[in-house]
Amino acid sequence: MTSFEFPKKQRLSRKKLWEAVFEKGIRLKAYPLALYALQAPLPEDVKTQAGFAVPKRSFKKAVDRNRIKRLLREAYRLGRPAHFNTLERPFALVFLYLGKDMPDYARISRAMKAVLKEFEAHEATTQTQIDAAPPGADRVPDGNGV
Repeated sequence: MTSFEFPKKQRLSRKKLWEAVFEKGIRLKAYPLALYALQAPLPEDVKTQAGFAVPKRSFKKAVDRNRIKRLLREAYRLGRPAHFNTLERPFALVFLYLGKDMPDYARISRAMKAVLKEFEAHEATTQTQIDAAPPGADRVPDGNGV
């Protein structure tokens, strides 16, 4: 049976990992959302950890930012089982709201489905490239030609 839970262990809470996702992760967009994703070591029973952000510059009132984050979490919670059942590697995800106006749930839900579908497609192509690479292809040669 598919679980629609979003427990605390699936929330991205480590500050260093949060920053690493923005610095080193891939970025996918489906307006008004951007998804930053990074393959990262997570606790063994967790496939993904997710965080949600809304810029203070766009929404001055905390109540507005919190409302949007609640909508993002709910759309993620309901959309996650359809997209993350086939993941083989653990990922840290950050969803960033890019819009300037207060969204409704339908708009957030459509954007969440689109960005998760794009992430799933990206991950599938990346995984096939890793599987097709010859052994040792991930090694970077040093200055000595080795």
